[in-house]
Amino acid sequence: MKIAILSRNKNLYSTRRLVEAAKQRGHEVDVIDTLHCYMDITSNNPTVRYKGEALPKYDAIIPRIGASISFYGTSVVRQFEMMGTFTINESVAISRSRDKLRSMQLLSRKGIGLPRTGFAHHPDNIKDLIKNVGGAPVVIKLLEGTQGIGVVLGETTKAAESIIEAFMGLKANILVQEFIKEAGGADIRCLVVGDKVIAAMKRQGQEGEFRSNLHRGGTAEIVKLSKEERDTAVKAAKVMGLHLCGVDLLRSSRGPVVMEVNSSPGLEGIETATGKDVADIIYQFIEKNAKPNNTKTRGKG
Repeated sequence: MKIAILSRNKNLYSTRRLVEAAKQRGHEVDVIDTLHCYMDITSNNPTVRYKGEALPKYDAIIPRIGASISFYGTSVVRQFEMMGTFTINESVAISRSRDKLRSMQLLSRKGIGLPRTGFAHHPDNIKDLIKNVGGAPVVIKLLEGTQGIGVVLGETTKAAESIIEAFMGLKANILVQEFIKEAGGADIRCLVVGDKVIAAMKRQGQEGEFRSNLHRGGTAEIVKLSKEERDTAVKAAKVMGLHLCGVDLLRSSRGPVVMEVNSSPGLEGIETATGKDVADIIYQFIEKNAKPNNTKTRGKG
């Protein structure tokens, strides 16, 4: 098969591993910088150009679209879809998962466990917003934040009010969420491929840190999932329409709650923690499903 990986940095661990695994399985693979692609939007003949030439016909693409380039990156993915190329994650699904509010609304509608969440831009009654999610402490998140950036713990009502007022001063959209104390600063990353959790790790934040992101100094170890946790992760991926994603869960007193669904999960942490060849499993899925026009939306938006 001829496969393209859309990635801005060929030296990143995840990109390197995807290249290695493709070659080991006998595939031809190109790494393409998403932002350097440009599109020829011609009636009945959509193409993607790169470095002065039209890109060849690929059997499949693997989008590694960073949050900072979501708009342009999903436009490039959509152009490939219109050309009939199979993509492991479709443009609509990537856009859906990148919008934290939209994700929460969709997951909520399907009855998936979530922390109590409020959304606000300029609430007239901040105290009521905090009270409505269970009172302090609360987690306050910038809608556009990634890797734990823009996530703050308001430990008291007064502190939470001050943080919300500061974000309001910046005209930022924020989520205010219930703090799951019993999680103990840990979350579980479930790596879903197709309709299965193929690997899972428990991420533990540093002492005194409620964020468990590995980018913030958290540690990771293999974890055994309950059936409910497995089912929740798979269902969340399905609701988002993602064939490859990381579903982040917290263990709450009322069962697993979903914090986020990530459409471009990193491979380093989970491969290191679990010892699983995640990249190889991704190609097993692509080999079974990569057929021309085998997408739900076909780039329709």
